[in-house]
Amino acid sequence: MRISLTVLLVLLLTVSCTGKHGDTVQLTIAEQYGLAYAPLQIAKEEGYISELLPETTVEWVKLGNTAAIREAILGGKVDMGFMGIPPFLIGWDKGMKWKIFTGLSKAELGLITWRDDILDLKDFGPEDKIALPQPGSIQHILLSMAAGKELGKSDAFDNRLVTMKHPDGMSALLSKRDVTAHFTSPPYVRMEMKEPGMHMILNGEEAMGGDFTFIVGAVTDTLHEKHPEVVEAVKDALAKAMVLIKQNPGKASAILKDEFSLDEKEIYTYLTDGSLRYSEDIEGVPDFLAFMKNSGYLKKTPKNLNEIIIGVDE
Repeated sequence: MRISLTVLLVLLLTVSCTGKHGDTVQLTIAEQYGLAYAPLQIAKEEGYISELLPETTVEWVKLGNTAAIREAILGGKVDMGFMGIPPFLIGWDKGMKWKIFTGLSKAELGLITWRDDILDLKDFGPEDKIALPQPGSIQHILLSMAAGKELGKSDAFDNRLVTMKHPDGMSALLSKRDVTAHFTSPPYVRMEMKEPGMHMILNGEEAMGGDFTFIVGAVTDTLHEKHPEVVEAVKDALAKAMVLIKQNPGKASAILKDEFSLDEKEIYTYLTDGSLRYSEDIEGVPDFLAFMKNSGYLKKTPKNLNEIIIGVDE
């Protein structure tokens, strides 16, 4: 029987731990690439979760996209995952038993190209490929929103997408081979824009038409129902990491520099110039729901947001 590399990786990294009631709690947290996930890195490096859950051993898994996270959760190997709102909604729409339990970050997202003859979406030709984390990612849905507004066809680019994790997408863009553009997030947006000839033709807020949360945390219903104290502790640990970033960005930059292989001064700039904002708030869910349902990316929508968000008031 074949088993995917993703599930095998998570299986090897998963460790069981003992909950306060003596039963076995499997706490494995999956994240992705980029500075939007900085509070997770700080919580991990500073041991904030261990302080709140001293009997719990937490394993961290870094995966290339939300499809891999969904696969691991469906396989029972991951309990929490961090991702954009659209891929969470797609999973819920397909029957996944999970909910959003916290916001994590807002970020400057950008569609960047090296082609000087491409100034907006209508300039892309049928052979031009766009790299992004996966179909159904927040970058894909934002691109679809913009295509609907500018071209009158939200799925105009659906057959021109190339699935790449952010570091690989950047490499493909900078080599000017395989892809014409890359829809990405910090630090890759700034890193790409520093290269000669690169320019941004669309940002996330333009596509959305307003503000939105980039990354949220999702947890399985099983873990939340059996061990709500674990979920609350993770949320509190991330909130503590967000406070550190805001109040002491210098220390936060020192913690993050090895993870992202960036100079501390450069990370400090990202953390303080407004391109990244870390918050537990969750914004944009109704807008994504409405667009994705109307455009056929979702078959259903919840009657109330508390069906998909823990602790939301409606």
